[in-house]
Amino acid sequence: MKFITNLPHNKREFALFMAVISIISVNIIAPLITCFEFGFHLYVWADVLTVIPFIWLSVIALVLLTYRPAEWMTAKIVDKEDSFNAHILTNILCTVFLMSIFLTVIGTWIGSRSVTLEPIQKFFYKWPRNFALSFAVELLIAQPIARQVMKHLHLHQEGQASFG
Repeated sequence: MKFITNLPHNKREFALFMAVISIISVNIIAPLITCFEFGFHLYVWADVLTVIPFIWLSVIALVLLTYRPAEWMTAKIVDKEDSFNAHILTNILCTVFLMSIFLTVIGTWIGSRSVTLEPIQKFFYKWPRNFALSFAVELLIAQPIARQVMKHLHLHQEGQASFG
């Protein structure tokens, strides 16, 4: 039943689901990673705010590019009979794994406003932290909120259908 009420049913709902997750994630993860990198100062946070729209666009593009590979990875790890929570947790893990690989490099390029080899050279130093922060935000904040939005949307639609 949770599959039906907590997840998107069509492309329009998927767009809403993705928008909720990506807006929450980008506004938490990008400032956190940057502040861990350069210090927790107001000017660091303010600088991040100027590049968040560009990071958000890259997140949207990467979600669309990694959606199918993450689904494939999830299907290889969990069984169809496994619980809703097992499917969701594994899908979040696979999605964050793939996206954090790309965004560790691309996010640094966007944030520093230059394309250099530095994020590639320091990848194995930075990626574990970025992955852990992203996974925690997705698992504990962004995904639960987006699933609640879907649940309320579907309950509202059911209420409309019963009165219509």
